[in-house]
Amino acid sequence: MKTIPANYTIPASRSRAALAIACCVSLMLTLACLTGAARAEPPATPAASAPPANTMGPQELVENSAKRMLAELDKNRPVYAKDPAKLDALVANVLLPNFDSEYSARLVLGQTWRTATPEQRKRFVDAFYHSLLRNYGNALLNFTADKFVILPYKGDPAETSATVRTEVKKSSGETVPVNFSLRKTESGWKAWDVVIEGISYVKSFRTDFGSEIQQKGLDEVINRLETDGKVRSNAPGTGA
Repeated sequence: MKTIPANYTIPASRSRAALAIACCVSLMLTLACLTGAARAEPPATPAASAPPANTMGPQELVENSAKRMLAELDKNRPVYAKDPAKLDALVANVLLPNFDSEYSARLVLGQTWRTATPEQRKRFVDAFYHSLLRNYGNALLNFTADKFVILPYKGDPAETSATVRTEVKKSSGETVPVNFSLRKTESGWKAWDVVIEGISYVKSFRTDFGSEIQQKGLDEVINRLETDGKVRSNAPGTGA
């Protein structure tokens, strides 16, 4: 797993366990729910088809997304390892449609979202997407079915919000609780946050960016993220 500076997008206050399993979950779900859209071509081999999202319950949505991602990775891991663009596109095609990206982005930026221009909002979510891909892209290739277990759903189907509980197994054998927060929208259930060992990624990133934006301004933060994202996009085949 790539070492991530404490003053970058992940603060030192986040637990070691959360950082350890970020490689398996953070890209797969957190990054997807915090971004607007990917800018990559579809993968060479399409992922398995899925039922219409608006017909699935919250647990089925999470389980289906994970199974489709794992099935495609199992078939083509060497391809995705050699070509980060295809891995980026896989995330976009399988995961992004199931996440309430704008809702999550609004929560991450907080008050700044309300004062940001439409252009700033678009640049932020797109730049943040590529920044996370750079940090976690290769780690997703190690995500396998035996590391991810979805626990029985205990929510009320009539509610408009839900929590899907899962466990992720670390290489040490320790299991870590990972809960996904979802909300019911006009187009069906959408995920918007992942909570690892009680740590909400949306809240954590909101704190991180809030402090940096206060010191440097939104445009400077966006510029930094865009520069970071270009490192990955300009280095095909390296998995930067």
